[in-house]
Amino acid sequence: MGARANPSAYYPGEIDLAVRLDLDGERLGQALSGMLASAEAHGGIEKIVEALNLKTELFADAFADGAKDLTPENFLKLLMFMPTVRRRVGGYLEGANFLHMKQAIGELLAEGDTDERIARFTAAFPASKRHRWVRDLACEILHNSRRELYPLMTRWVWDHKANSGVLREIWFADDVDNMLIDAADNYATFLKLREELAGYLTDNGVFRDVPCYVDLVCAQVYAGYIASQGGAFLKADFASEQDSFLFVLRLLGLDGVQAKAADASAREEDDAIDLSDIMTTSRLMGNA
Repeated sequence: MGARANPSAYYPGEIDLAVRLDLDGERLGQALSGMLASAEAHGGIEKIVEALNLKTELFADAFADGAKDLTPENFLKLLMFMPTVRRRVGGYLEGANFLHMKQAIGELLAEGDTDERIARFTAAFPASKRHRWVRDLACEILHNSRRELYPLMTRWVWDHKANSGVLREIWFADDVDNMLIDAADNYATFLKLREELAGYLTDNGVFRDVPCYVDLVCAQVYAGYIASQGGAFLKADFASEQDSFLFVLRLLGLDGVQAKAADASAREEDDAIDLSDIMTTSRLMGNA
């Protein structure tokens, strides 16, 4: 697939034109058709796109002016839209820890190189496995508050170290299951991925709300991967397309699961699927 530039939608000066992604058009076609068909059981794709746009409005309002007016109560409400974060961040929802996180968020939202800002945000928290969610938090905040500038950059979209994510599932190669993809998980790569997917969608008749459809296609691809792994990772049954689409909604934070405060139960039945655990298990088993 050839790249399609749309410089007006991106942050000037941060595009690495040398990035090349080889994507499988057949897999993308299957994801797009499957997504459109499965969405019908959930009110139709237009309803879901409307929900994604509303989510963006909520984030843009909450994180305006460097998040200076962000409160623990508002942040807790937004966490329901961040599935890889909401069960991990409970210790930062009050007191000095919240103020520390809020300061880091303010610096994340400042001007400057995107990768450097994400790195500084990550460095503001302990470097441990228990804090792998921190990078996803940074990426969710950037993407949802300024979607036109920042593509979806969470680990389930692409994690170079784990060699897993959406990019791997749509990579065009004869033996993709046994190769390491040489693509950094940085801003330039995610921009190029969105650019490629946006071009594909436009070629296939999607002309409105293209960023929403890009996110939906990514979620459909990764949900398909999870479903293909069967019971190895999940406590839920993905035996049908309708069931697997529930995971599409979960990946995009549209499943209605509330975040839990630090003193709440960390293992509620309604949130049995832990995305971070799935990705970690996948990597250890050599399946991602």
